[in-house]
Amino acid sequence: MKSSLALILVSCAALAADAPPDKSQYHLFNPTPPQWLREMSTDRPDKTESPYTVDAGHFQIEMDLVNYSYDKYNPARDGTIVRTWGIAPINLKVGLLNNLDVQLVLQPHTYVHTSDPAAGVSKQRGFGDLVTRVKWNLWGDDGGATAFALMPYLKLPTNQDQLGNHSVEFGLIAPLAVELPAGWGMGLMTQLDVVRDTTSSGYHPEFVNTVTFGHDIVGDLGGYVEFYSSVSAERGSSWVGTVDLGLTYALTKNIQLDAGINLGVTRAADDWNPFVGISWRF
Repeated sequence: MKSSLALILVSCAALAADAPPDKSQYHLFNPTPPQWLREMSTDRPDKTESPYTVDAGHFQIEMDLVNYSYDKYNPARDGTIVRTWGIAPINLKVGLLNNLDVQLVLQPHTYVHTSDPAAGVSKQRGFGDLVTRVKWNLWGDDGGATAFALMPYLKLPTNQDQLGNHSVEFGLIAPLAVELPAGWGMGLMTQLDVVRDTTSSGYHPEFVNTVTFGHDIVGDLGGYVEFYSSVSAERGSSWVGTVDLGLTYALTKNIQLDAGINLGVTRAADDWNPFVGISWRF
């Protein structure tokens, strides 16, 4: 009897030692210990944001090494072609609390080459706009079949060479993650943007919705397929829709490589947009 009681007490002690602590005690200046870090989750490479935050006191860098987009504008068969290169656009993230992180999105260098049969060739290059975001996870950050977050953001007009509309814009992103049977994962996102009118006379709302499905392929290699939709309330605007495909590879538990391509399925979308990128947590 005594030996059985002792065995039970030892087992309970072992379970208590392995159980995660109350992670709400951790913050920027009291980082989450490495053994209690959640699995690394990124807001890339798909367009559907992740509801999972960076652990308190830790940093995460997510970036395209390079991306390229090609768009042949042809509503009147005028033959205009726009080619855009993005060099190292980056999202810098830091965990403030266990369920709260802050992000700074930068576009260090963008190059746009426009070939217009009527107006000739024009080139734009320089720094892009700056976006600040806060991600607040409401549930599921440290486990569960679902997870949900709210992400308000603010865009500041820091662009050079007419690469933006020189207007402050803002919005709210709401991502949801759902675990599905057979190892599948689903992400859903709805987003409300408040955007400057093309005529700069005021603002109008735009509505973004996405759905993505992901699954491991072999080992640390995973893949996803996604549908993206953006609808503007501005008069005369067109629906933007894309189908997105990509791969991710977990080089380590803190480093992820990715590559993919976004394919336009509506006239207003870019025709195709390949990219390669990396994410790193420390």
